[in-house]
Amino acid sequence: MMFEYLKLSINIKDEEFDAIYPEQIRKLANRHFTPIAIAKQAAGFLSDKPGAKILDIGSGAGKFCMVGSVFTNGNFTGVEQREYLYRLSNTILECHHLPNVKFIHSNITQIKFTDYNAFYFFNSFHENVDKSARLDSTVGAGIELHTLYTQYVNEQLSQMPGGTRLVTYWSDAKEIPSEYRILYSDCGGKLIFWEKKK
Repeated sequence: MMFEYLKLSINIKDEEFDAIYPEQIRKLANRHFTPIAIAKQAAGFLSDKPGAKILDIGSGAGKFCMVGSVFTNGNFTGVEQREYLYRLSNTILECHHLPNVKFIHSNITQIKFTDYNAFYFFNSFHENVDKSARLDSTVGAGIELHTLYTQYVNEQLSQMPGGTRLVTYWSDAKEIPSEYRILYSDCGGKLIFWEKKK
């Protein structure tokens, strides 16, 4: 029923949406899941072309992809390295029959960005430099991984053609190549809309 309400533009609070998750995952929502209003805004910007293929870099429990798929015609793929979050996302996806979403269980360094044409990044690497931001201890962490992931994303984004769109939320922008320009921002500069120069 939750996704039907969203499709009808019925105002759903984040707490109501997050109730689809088990309690231990729900506790992570305020800090680690994209709010519905942000997801709508970001997904709308990224789905500017018919059939846009959008990659969520570190999709967690899948909220951004699922919400974005309701409000746009974009095709959303979330990549998540934690297997239990990947499985949970797929379970919810199957229950609600959202056709333009899929999730991949992988490390970001195994993903080829040229398979996509738009990107969403809610600072999923921050837990490597801030212990208070760690979801759990099921995957490795540390400054070396932060550097590795940041450099990889930067290199992959550099290979994308002019006009590629990107949205970052709570990012320090270290993963953004210099050829990307800010079109506008929101939420006091926390939500930034980028495009690669043509």
